[in-house]
Amino acid sequence: MAKTIEKYQTFSFGALEVNQSEEETQNNYQEYLKLKAGVDELQRSQRNLLGEDLGNLGTNELEQLENQLDSSLKHIRCRKTQFILDQLSELQRKEELLLETNNALKRKLEETTAAIRLSWKAGDERVPYSFQPVQPYDSVEALQYSSASQIGYNAAETDQATATTSTQNVSGFIPGWML
Repeated sequence: MAKTIEKYQTFSFGALEVNQSEEETQNNYQEYLKLKAGVDELQRSQRNLLGEDLGNLGTNELEQLENQLDSSLKHIRCRKTQFILDQLSELQRKEELLLETNNALKRKLEETTAAIRLSWKAGDERVPYSFQPVQPYDSVEALQYSSASQIGYNAAETDQATATTSTQNVSGFIPGWML
């Protein structure tokens, strides 16, 4: 209810205040005309900068427009150059970081390779990349006598071959089916 009364008073007495301040209204109208003239001038200037409505300009105005365009272009080029230089310095910084990382990785690889070579020379089998040599034999003979190489299915032979393969795998030999 209080808000309704407040709105009533604002609209009722606000109308009286408008009538009482004729001088203030005249000042507002003058300010409006100045702002409108400023907007019109800015729009005309914008059209001139875009190359439109140049026919009614004098030589002095055209020279001023040319100077304004030149200074704008210089400013734009300066900002563009600064932006490119900033990007270049950022890319150089990233390049340095990548080179440092690359060198660190190379050193780590060389250290790991040297450690593996030393362990291979010493015969150390604790290295995860240990190599166990395969026993040399004639591959044709292995195919002739291997039960895994026979065509057909025999449950007894398959179970025996699986048991043999698992024992060979534990002892470090290569299973027959991988030959």
